[in-house]
Parts: sequence; C-alpha cells; structure tokens
Amino acid sequence: MSDVVLFETLNCVNGKAIGVATLNAEKSLNALSGEMIAALYPQLLAWQQDNTIAAVLLQGNGEKAFCAGGDIVKLYREMCNHPDAYAPEVEAYFANEYRLDHLIHTFGKPFMVWGNGIVMGGGLGMMVGGSHRIVTETSRIAMPEISIGLLPDVGGTKFLNEMPDNCGLFLGLTGASINAADAKYTHLADFFMLAAQKSALLDKLMTTHWSDTAADNHKLLSSLISEFEQAAQPSLPVSPVQEHKALINQVTSANTLSEIVNDIVNYPIEDKWFNRAQAALKHGSAISAHLVYRQLREGKGMSLADCYRFELGLTVKGGKYGEFQEGVRALLVDKDNQPNWQFDSIASVDNDVIDWFFSPPWSASEHPLLDLGKSEQNL
Repeated sequence: MSDVVLFETLNCVNGKAIGVATLNAEKSLNALSGEMIAALYPQLLAWQQDNTIAAVLLQGNGEKAFCAGGDIVKLYREMCNHPDAYAPEVEAYFANEYRLDHLIHTFGKPFMVWGNGIVMGGGLGMMVGGSHRIVTETSRIAMPEISIGLLPDVGGTKFLNEMPDNCGLFLGLTGASINAADAKYTHLADFFMLAAQKSALLDKLMTTHWSDTAADNHKLLSSLISEFEQAAQPSLPVSPVQEHKALINQVTSANTLSEIVNDIVNYPIEDKWFNRAQAALKHGSAISAHLVYRQLREGKGMSLADCYRFELGLTVKGGKYGEFQEGVRALLVDKDNQPNWQFDSIASVDNDVIDWFFSPPWSASEHPLLDLGKSEQNL
C-alpha cells in the first residue's frame, strides 16, 4: 500500500528533519485514491507527534500535477455496483478524505504543499489546508464538480465562502480554472515560486537551524520561502479573476440562482477565460448548480469540522442519486462528453430533489464524522 505514497525524511543540520510525502501515481496525475489516504493519514499523525520533525512537505510525483482530484473512476465503479442505493465504499472514501484534509488544516507544525501543475478537487482539498501553500507558474487550479454532477466539497463550503468579490460562488458554479496569481488573490495559496527553484528550496530546508517550537518554525519557513518568492515575482502571471472581479460581482449579484446563471452564461464578452467558464456552466449539471448555490448560503459561518460533516451528507447522497455517476461516465469513462443530466435547465430542477440532498442520511448522533474537530475551536 505504501508505494502509492512515497515517504522520506530530509535530515537537517541540527538533528531536526523534514517529512516528505509524495503522491506516487504520475500516470493518473496523482489522483487521490483510498489507498493513498490510508497511507497518508497514519504517517502524518506519526510526524505530528515526532519531536524531530520540524515541518512536512506534501507533493506529487512528476511535473504535470500535484493532484488532479479524487479517484472518481473507482467511485464510479462502486456506484455501478450499488444502483439506486448508498454505496458504502463511497461513504468511506469521502469520510476518510475529509479526515485527512482536517488533519492537514489542524496539523500544528509547518505544513508545506507544493501545488505545481494541476490541482483539482481532492488535490485542492489537501493543498488549501497547508500552512505554507506554494504555487508555481504551471499551477492550474479548479473545483470542476459542475461538470461531473457533484459539488465543490473538501472544505469548499468554507474556502469558497471566504473568497473576495463573490469569486467563490462564480468559481463553484463554473468550475473555472485559475492560475497562481488567482490562487493568491482568492486565498488558496500563500507563496509563488518557480518550479525550477524547488531543488534549491529543499537544500535550504536541510541547512536551516530549526527550532523546538512550531511557532518559531512557522516564521522561519515563511521567511525562507519569501526569499524565493521575491526572486520569482517578475514571473507571476496576470490574474484573470482579479481582472474580472467587477464583472464577477456584477453577474453573481442577482437574488435567485436562475438569474445568476442567466447573467453569467449570457453576458456578452469576447474573453477566452470567461467564455470557458460560461461554457462549463451552460453544459454542466443543473443539480450541481443548485447544490453549490445552496451549499454556500447554508454553510456560511460553519466551523471547518461542521463543513466536512455538512459536505459528507451531500456527497453520500450524490453517490446514490445518479447525477454524479452519469457525469463521471460521460467525462472519464466513456469520454463522450454527452452527459444525460436529470434536468435540462436550472428552472426545471425539482426543489424536492435538492431538499433531499440537504437531508443527511444519518441522525446527528450517528454521523461518521461526529468526533471530527471536537478538540478544536472553530477554525
């Protein structure tokens, strides 16, 4: 199992070490599998408790992707094996994924994520939890669940709501791809470096005199990465999100989802980035659009742990309903890009269906993530 994630420690000059975890599925763009989660979680716990580990680095193998999302093709097979029913493997996958994401968020020690290349869905769920989130000139980040009939989970309830200028709603509805500058602007990343600076970063980590206290090490690491960022700054790309922030605010300001979707899809503009976002929303799942709209409204102000509990109900319901299964089939299995969505427009979606999604499949006392975050305050 452990070969799906490679673990090593970089020994530093004063007896401390850096724990390095590498997602090792380059051919699948490091798609996050259940086996990866099962390998990562106990190792991160061990590093969290090991006083010699000063910081952790999480990265993906190869140059193309940190992690292009969850292993949803495997989830598709599980859904096919349980037609019109709850697939226990789907529940287990999402519950374990959210536990891993929560651990990264609350790790305590400095936790670097090297967000190079493609970072989507479950990859972003891990990246956004890091204390030192690094993006590069090749970073391409998205929550494209509108195209597979699901919703932006892995903490999206929280991080989309915390973005400026209504960007979270826009990105959730359109699944638009964003770059490194966008990621910094929307609070998904902390630092920008060039991919070529990585080996020098690793060398610097090993020659740093790390402290015995996490707070000191946070400051040391921030200062260290900032030096690299300063050198890379001239290469930071232009931010399409920031360029379009007034327009994004304008097209997401209506009082109903139908109006917002209409305003986004029909806005007259010749702009490659915005036009791609329009097309994704137009051809995406109307159910997903309803889910993300209500998800962000109902999830405002929730604690991190409550967001994961909230999202688990939605994703488990998604595993039963069939829209998610059809979206994965069309995009990744048959690859015909012709999903047969349950509803052909925002207006035609049955409100009872959306209400069903937001009714958790368990009682509060039976929730699989009942214990999550009980020792922490709201994060």
